[in-house]
Amino acid sequence: MQKTDILSSPHKHDGSTVSGVMLKVCLALLPGLLCYIWFFGIAVLIQCLLSICFALAIEAVLLKARSRELPLFLKDGSAIVTALLFALMITPFAPWWISLVGISFGLLFAKHLYGGLGHNLFNPAVTGYVFVLLCFPVVMNNWPGPTGISSGSASPGDVLDIIFTGPASNDTSLRIDTLSGATPLANMQNRLASMAMVSEIRTDPVYGSIAGKGWEWINLAWLAGGVGLLVLGVIGWRIPIAMLGSLFLVSMFCNFYNPDIYASPLFHLFSGGTVLGAFFIATDPVTASTTPRGKIIYGCVIGITAYVIRIWGAYPDGIAFAVLISNALVPFIDRYTRPKILGEN
Repeated sequence: MQKTDILSSPHKHDGSTVSGVMLKVCLALLPGLLCYIWFFGIAVLIQCLLSICFALAIEAVLLKARSRELPLFLKDGSAIVTALLFALMITPFAPWWISLVGISFGLLFAKHLYGGLGHNLFNPAVTGYVFVLLCFPVVMNNWPGPTGISSGSASPGDVLDIIFTGPASNDTSLRIDTLSGATPLANMQNRLASMAMVSEIRTDPVYGSIAGKGWEWINLAWLAGGVGLLVLGVIGWRIPIAMLGSLFLVSMFCNFYNPDIYASPLFHLFSGGTVLGAFFIATDPVTASTTPRGKIIYGCVIGITAYVIRIWGAYPDGIAFAVLISNALVPFIDRYTRPKILGEN
């Protein structure tokens, strides 16, 4: 009788590859990116290109240091996705060295020190962003106003001067102060701290129909890209629905309790990086929970934690901090939500 080797399941590959998945994620980010550029100018595109160049160069150095094959790992697209997500989280007016420092820290301490792609505990893009946000809060809070809101418009020359010269020049510092302002989330937090009511704050020109002017359309574009990833089967529905649903419910409860000091649920859903975080960051298959129940718990932790930070914390958005906290809880969540094996008591 001839001996036959029986291989472990699954026996059939679905045809998906890391590079293919990363390409789909980049394409899904495209509507939001174009909308972002439309409202905030060419500085957004420059930040994306800078981050991609830095990410590929740093990734190559780290792979070489770990004696890994450069063409194989550079072509998987993970560094490009990390760079794009990082660039979309920082202010478009960030100086060039912010991208260099943030990308370097994220790739080194949140990816390669853990063993590379597939072994990291924390999301590299979010780790790099939080690092530069904590270390350089002043330059990270120079946000341009959307089209039609800021007191002046930044020409391509102004943008290049701001990004590559930075606030070291007095003229550049003055120009940044003229063109920049608080984000809608930061404006809401600051005005509430000065005892203004939500109804009064919403009359400021930085707000649109449901959220920040410009930001509501950007989040809708990211929502369209996220739905595309769901349809293609790149991500599952549990994490984004749990995150957005928990954020909506807790903000609705607080808004019903006192609408004068708590903004509406739609304001929180379509402001800042909420939708970007729900579909493109929290769903990272490496750092997110892997069990069905765990994914729902993981998404709810992000949504509730982000709201708590937004309302009672020092940072207006809170999505990045909530993701990192939830990343740290993933081993615990997966351990206690593991599905039972068939026949197990």
